[in-house]
Amino acid sequence: MRDTRESRLLLVLLIAIAFALITVDIRGGEESPVDGARQAAATVFGPVENGVAAAVDPVGNAIGAVRDSGNRHDRISTLEQENAALKAKLGSDDRTNSRVRQLDAMLKNAGAGQYGIKGAEVIAIGAAQGFSWTVTIDAGADDGIRRDMTVLNGEGLVGRVTTVGPDTATVLLANDPDFTVGTRMEKTDELGFATGQGSRPLSVQFLNGKAKVKAGDRLVTFGSSKDKPFVPGVPVGEVVRVDPSGGALTRTVYVKPYVGFTKLDIVGIVVQAPREDPRDMVLPKQPVKTKPKPTPTVTVTVQPNGDLVDGSGKVVGNINEQGGDAAGDAAGDQQGNAQPDNAQPDNAANDQE
Repeated sequence: MRDTRESRLLLVLLIAIAFALITVDIRGGEESPVDGARQAAATVFGPVENGVAAAVDPVGNAIGAVRDSGNRHDRISTLEQENAALKAKLGSDDRTNSRVRQLDAMLKNAGAGQYGIKGAEVIAIGAAQGFSWTVTIDAGADDGIRRDMTVLNGEGLVGRVTTVGPDTATVLLANDPDFTVGTRMEKTDELGFATGQGSRPLSVQFLNGKAKVKAGDRLVTFGSSKDKPFVPGVPVGEVVRVDPSGGALTRTVYVKPYVGFTKLDIVGIVVQAPREDPRDMVLPKQPVKTKPKPTPTVTVTVQPNGDLVDGSGKVVGNINEQGGDAAGDAAGDQQGNAQPDNAQPDNAANDQE
């Protein structure tokens, strides 16, 4: 379109009209004369605007996603790192709590037996010097550890020290087939020798072939000369099976050790033996078995007048009253088909009538 005088005049006129409509609309407020025209335009052009917006939004979102992808990636990476750190912390806390419990139990055992111990941590497990069940601990000669010292934990006897280095030592576990320890049975004091059998229960040979032994009996270490390699009173385990004696000079029983040899962590090396044999003091206390209380029974007697009398002579009801059927049933349950001494059968009563 050519720039003519008429077109310029038309443009100025349209601008003037637009300003006039804007002024009228502002001054009119909610009662503006152009409000109807605005609503009509919204009705016509609203769907068109929504359609255009729906078509354009994916493009805008894609552009925004590309622009924010770097920030989102960094945020996800940060969250993943925080999550990993939290999991590590939780795992560390669980292990710390477990080790605290182990240490607490071990110190209680040491206190009960009056053992002077040196704490250590199991740092390796495996065969050493021909032994099949051994562990390595992080304490050695520099810590006062010597060969043939007793090793225990919060559960009981772990083993004995076999070799010692400057800062580590090897412990032969009590379940090793080459391991033997003298034992004493709780209360009866029957003596025997326990030998390791790997993952199976310990085999114990009692010196008395007629020893009275039953499942559940508990054993502790008897102790060695000069307390090496074993101090007395360390819990060993519980009897789980007893072989028939058969008239033999010795008797064999099988003992489940208190210690779980596949999950050792914190152990204690006895560096100072007790002054006196602790006997059974280190054994865990057995739960007290409570006998079930007998259910109390109530005896109800039916009187000739229908009264129900309990054992104390108190009248608790009457079979002739309302609800007497239920009371009579209860009384019948207590005393069966018995009748009072002075009650007469129905037939006898009818004869008298």
